[in-house]
Amino acid sequence: MLNTELPSEEHAALDQYPTADLVDTLIADQFNAVQAVRNATPSITAAIEAAAPRIAAGGRLIYVGAGTSGRLGVLDGVELYPTFSWPHERALSLLAGGKGAMFQAVEGAEDDRQQGGADLLELLPQANDVVLLLAASGTTPYVLGALDAANASGALTIGIANNAGAPVVAGAQIGITLDTGNEVISGSTRLKAGTAQKIVLNTISSAIMVRLHKVYGNLMVDMQPTNIKLVQRAVALTMHATGADEAAAREVLEQCGFHVKVAIVALLRKQPVAQAQALLARTDGSVRAALSAP
Repeated sequence: MLNTELPSEEHAALDQYPTADLVDTLIADQFNAVQAVRNATPSITAAIEAAAPRIAAGGRLIYVGAGTSGRLGVLDGVELYPTFSWPHERALSLLAGGKGAMFQAVEGAEDDRQQGGADLLELLPQANDVVLLLAASGTTPYVLGALDAANASGALTIGIANNAGAPVVAGAQIGITLDTGNEVISGSTRLKAGTAQKIVLNTISSAIMVRLHKVYGNLMVDMQPTNIKLVQRAVALTMHATGADEAAAREVLEQCGFHVKVAIVALLRKQPVAQAQALLARTDGSVRAALSAP
């Protein structure tokens, strides 16, 4: 059996635990997910270094998975727009069973290898695309079909699984093994296996966005202020980066559609918004480069 499927011998009487002990056991096991990701640091680093230039050259992030793994891919892609203003059409997700499987399990869909390949090909993958293929088992046919199609297209493939030697890891150009072992609730890979996948997806996509100059220092300066909370966050980030008071920060932000990086450059260089925008365009959107430009 796969390690992720093996029954755990450590908590054989889990159903008899007092609630406090049950909660403590479930939480404690999650720390193993963090360690599994740490152990995979070299392969995660290699994935980011290979992916970032392709994305910078116009490639797309494409997530592929089934069940929990697929839903985590959808989540990571969806959150890139409000956090980093990443275009929706450049963060695509394929979930076995289609969009409806996001809300209701379509378990049999993951067994269709041919459909995985067909769904991937419908996206017309290109050489600069980065395809992230997730499967806790590493053997999911739908994901393996997409892997074959992505490899044939010349796209960069990154296979992520929770079992050593998994086909999705071995068949990808870069493989990431998150060896989380068996689960407290045997076979329920929505637990620490899912947590490890969430961490690695957060790490890969966030690191790529940092490399694309969507972060200045450790501030997210390319966010979308799509609600009151995020408008307030844009003001706070601009104040923090520039030392401007709230009135000054808000005034400049209103002139540039609450684009934080433009406001920062305009305030620190004491330039009109239009000049700040032009300067950022010349420096590939890098606030740091714009501030040091002659």
